[in-house]
Amino acid sequence: MKNPFARKNSAEKTEAPRGFARHGRIRAQSKGSAIGGLVLKGLAAVVGAAIAVAGVTVWDISNSIRANGIELAGPKVTAADLKGPINMLLLGSDSRAGTDSKIFGPSSGVLADVEILIHISADRKNAVALSFPRDLLVPWPACPSTTGGSGYLPQALGQINATISNGGPGCTLLTIEQLTGLKIPYLATINFGGVIEMSNAIGGVDVCVARPIHDRYTFLNLEAGNHNLKGMQALQFLRTRHGVGDGSDLSRISNQQVFLTSLLRKIKSEGVLSNPIQLYSLATAAARNMQLSTSLTDVNTMIGIASALKSVDLNKMTFLQVPSHGGLPAPYSGRVMPNYDQANIIFQKLVNDEPILIDKANTGSGAVAQGGTSTATPTPTPSKSALPGKSASATPTPTPTATALPEWARGTNAATTTCSG
Repeated sequence: MKNPFARKNSAEKTEAPRGFARHGRIRAQSKGSAIGGLVLKGLAAVVGAAIAVAGVTVWDISNSIRANGIELAGPKVTAADLKGPINMLLLGSDSRAGTDSKIFGPSSGVLADVEILIHISADRKNAVALSFPRDLLVPWPACPSTTGGSGYLPQALGQINATISNGGPGCTLLTIEQLTGLKIPYLATINFGGVIEMSNAIGGVDVCVARPIHDRYTFLNLEAGNHNLKGMQALQFLRTRHGVGDGSDLSRISNQQVFLTSLLRKIKSEGVLSNPIQLYSLATAAARNMQLSTSLTDVNTMIGIASALKSVDLNKMTFLQVPSHGGLPAPYSGRVMPNYDQANIIFQKLVNDEPILIDKANTGSGAVAQGGTSTATPTPTPSKSALPGKSASATPTPTPTATALPEWARGTNAATTTCSG
């Protein structure tokens, strides 16, 4: 029996284990290959970290938005609601939170300076952005406060922008629902600071100015020509009233449409809705500066609405303002009333989800079509002895066609370039 510990003699050969080279040369790794491997490993690590951070960030943003969610009255919104027409109310409050009071002055309360109803058709072929003048006098429905207060009882007539200070943004939404006959399940509010941050996040908005703007109230000073507006200038442009048209809120709406239509053209042409970096920047700014209804705080709902708007052609994105007139007797001097026989045509088309198209811009006094002059149709002023009410109207109402609105409809579409003027 062989001793297992005995030393092998020189005659005995030891077979090398298969698969391992004993004395073979190992091919040297090139510098490029080594660097390439490190780069790939580095990229993998960065991508993995980015995905992890993105997941945490989205979760954090979603929580921030949900924490400030506004609970609306009525039945809960479900995913099925995104399959039909979409109605959303966008409110721009005059809250000075996070801004310099030396520039904007102290806030004596919060009012809804901007009220835009957004309607996207069920077939995703048309969209309407309908602006309500902030000084519009309308009936107020009874409203339970959405900001923790006691709310208020119904009243026959009140200024629409004050509904937010008396009961919160949900009360403004209820008022517009009653006025239009529409069910509006989604609500978004943005303050001064939000406009500044959102315009920065998107890289500014290009607007043209037909006549110089020098507004000593908002401190906006722009010479005629093209400007990229972001940050403070974007906010000043959207707020300016004394610097455009006849200095009225109706002129300001026309001026705002210059900005908003240009914003949509940028979003569509640069694919912002498909760019995760820009969407992240916008979402971050929104989380800090916007309040959304709880029906809108779900990420999938946001994506669904963005996708619905993404497929609408620019020339079928219509911007309108509610037909109205001034010249009212005291104590309503300086306010405006809806032209109900005209406004109801627009409201009913929205309720019926009918397309509303404007082929030629009727800009109003605060804007002009690019290369042209203001195309506003003058609205006669009613008698000062007339009492405000649903029967008040400034002009007779022609019968509209199936899709296009008559000449009295003031607005434009997103494909048409208009200039502040």
